[in-house]
Amino acid sequence: MRIRLILASVLALLLAGCQNAPTTPNAIPLDDPMENAPPVTSGFDAEGLSSLLLAELAGQRGDYRRAAEGYLDVNERYASPALAERATLAARYADDSALLERTALRWQEIDNDATTPRHALASLAVQRGDWETALTQRLRIADQEPEADLAALAELAIEQDADVRPLLKTLHDFVERHPRHLDAQLATAQLEAANGDTEAADARLARLTDIAEAPAEVWLTRSMIALHNGNLDDARRYARQGLERFPGDSRLLLTQAQAHLADGDIEAADEDVERLLARHDDTASLRLALAQLYLDAAHPDGARRILLPLLDRDDTPTAAYLMLGSIAEQAGEIDNALLYYRQVPSGEGFIEARAQAAKMLVGADRAQDASAFLRIERLRHPDQRVALLRIELDVLDAQGQRTRADELLDDAIAKTPEVTELRFQHAMRAYHQGNLDTMEADLRTIIEREPDNAEALNALGYTLSNDMGRHQEALPLIEKAHRLEPDSPAILDSLGWVYFHLDRAQEALPYLREAYRGQPDQEVAAHLAEVLAATGRDDQARALVEEAIQRFSPHPLIDDLLRRHPELAPANENDASSNVDPDSTRDTEASS
Repeated sequence: MRIRLILASVLALLLAGCQNAPTTPNAIPLDDPMENAPPVTSGFDAEGLSSLLLAELAGQRGDYRRAAEGYLDVNERYASPALAERATLAARYADDSALLERTALRWQEIDNDATTPRHALASLAVQRGDWETALTQRLRIADQEPEADLAALAELAIEQDADVRPLLKTLHDFVERHPRHLDAQLATAQLEAANGDTEAADARLARLTDIAEAPAEVWLTRSMIALHNGNLDDARRYARQGLERFPGDSRLLLTQAQAHLADGDIEAADEDVERLLARHDDTASLRLALAQLYLDAAHPDGARRILLPLLDRDDTPTAAYLMLGSIAEQAGEIDNALLYYRQVPSGEGFIEARAQAAKMLVGADRAQDASAFLRIERLRHPDQRVALLRIELDVLDAQGQRTRADELLDDAIAKTPEVTELRFQHAMRAYHQGNLDTMEADLRTIIEREPDNAEALNALGYTLSNDMGRHQEALPLIEKAHRLEPDSPAILDSLGWVYFHLDRAQEALPYLREAYRGQPDQEVAAHLAEVLAATGRDDQARALVEEAIQRFSPHPLIDDLLRRHPELAPANENDASSNVDPDSTRDTEASS
């Protein structure tokens, strides 16, 4: 069970002014990194003083990285909390998480009672998904301060689908020692509910309602739990009780609206929604979120009513057109939906809208209208012609008119031979049609014109190796692509795979591991599992295969791997694959 309010956009708007979990190092609340830093004026030899002055000058110039490094260097010699503080405050603005962590750890080492470095370290832990470390740091803050953002941290961990069990154990230990710590009690209840123990969570929250200083989140969380469990009367009652105590809390009003909608009381929900709109100055983001609330509750008419006023504004959000188009489409109002989709301007959502419109027309047996629509859109939006052409090719292919699609693409290339994207599209179509010679010719033409086109280099190299067995010829192409884009998961996968085919499996392993971290799909999983097995890591390979079977559907490349290597099939489909980490670098054999 994952307890949430409906939409992150609603939360971002409605929770303004309430506690939030700082998720970035910028959570340290200072406008100027050095403005309130303590002075350091004594105890230095000439070298130390020189280093300190250089750090000060770097900070004044805005070179915060050098300033932080300078303060840290001097601090290693003098162990001054003031220097560690200055280093941390400068590192915050250097946009370097590793540097900020070093400075904060040093500050914490020298001054274990300081809470600011713990805030920074907790935020950094959240960034990398290390929830246990984040909670440990926050609890050390809670030992010294009444508010440590524990409930906000718990909510964020739940939202990110973290494993709440170890967090819950830690919090249970803490609240046993600090039974009157409201923030910790609330965080514990949230995690209990997320872990499925809603009775314990509600009982804990019920006890908190008797405390005069209990925050609005107590009633909010009780209402959300009841709503999730389908106890609509309780959900409304808790929301109403919270509003009696906190009449200005919009989150409680929102939860009450959800309960009314779930119960089919549209009139009561409309009243709550109108109050929210009036309270928050009728912002577009709020209207979008509330419309989604109605759609989630299967009340499209209410969503349409909330969205239509946005069309009269000069800055109508793209999402409004998309949502109204979807509502009209679901109602069978094809022409109305088309009008909405066509109004999405160039930019984010433009191609999504045209693709949906074309799909809708084809589904309504109006394929010719879909092609005509896309041709007109190419004329209206020449900057989007390649993406629109790709949609039309898909439409024609879906109708079985592959020859017509090929002719359309050939004609576009003849008119604009300099457009690389069209030639690449031609190469990909040739590949899917099994015409590898044409694909190779297209990609070599692209590379001849654009020698540093990493996408073309990688596509040609991978095809030469994987489909044509020309591994030695493929290697320099893929290695060049990797030099151009070293972080691309697709290129990392290609490089590892060609190394494997060249009998360099140990060398292939780190590249495939990195590729799977960045692009965890079944193709990369199949490659990584095969190389793991080839390097004697059969247990890791089987664990990865089991994870892939559970994670991807269908998984033909995994099936092909198992046909070739049946020994990699999981021994028991009920075994937990999480016991072996295929990404682990703690192997008994060293990688090259």
